Amino acid sequence: MVNYPNLKKAPANVSIPKKSTSKHYTAFRGMSLEEDINLSNTYYLSVDQAVIYKKPTPIQIVKVDYPSRNKARIVEAYYQAPSTTDYNGIYKGRYIDFEAKETKSLRFPFRNISEHQINHLARVSRHGGIAFIIIAFTSVGEVYLLDASIMIERFFHDKKQHISYDEVKESGHLIKQGYQPRLAYLDVIDEFYLKEDTL
Repeated sequence: MVNYPNLKKAPANVSIPKKSTSKHYTAFRGMSLEEDINLSNTYYLSVDQAVIYKKPTPIQIVKVDYPSRNKARIVEAYYQAPSTTDYNGIYKGRYIDFEAKETKSLRFPFRNISEHQINHLARVSRHGGIAFIIIAFTSVGEVYLLDASIMIERFFHDKKQHISYDEVKESGHLIKQGYQPRLAYLDVIDEFYLKEDTL
């Protein structure tokens, strides 16, 4: 039996392999980084380890279609205000806030993240929160946690306008992948951000 992060039995029509035989991050699962983080957050909540949620994107709905009597579908909408980052919550009494991005390339282009998101992460850091970016390099099957301060510095002062896989590997932290949780990013928080709190 394979357990879901909420510790309930998987539905009969769902089959999850016990071990990946693929070299690539999403090849055998067909899942995105967002789905992996949401599964991880559901697990962390189910075991009362942390409370972390995906933030809703602020949109203004313009037009809605009703394909059937009880179903509505947004046909037209626009961003009402710039969104900040994708995830936030509380872990061991500390506020955490982060953005998560995927790239097929061996470099992460800065056009994939907005300046207002970088500014938001900088504010979170200044006020004592833990701010970071999770970057999945799908071509090599690895996911890294990169401290926001590194991305902030590079974003505003680097003419290359990207950060390479090698640079992320050197200055970031590899996130262990599994099933409970899917992405153990809180282990990285424990080791590199909250180490003094546990001594």
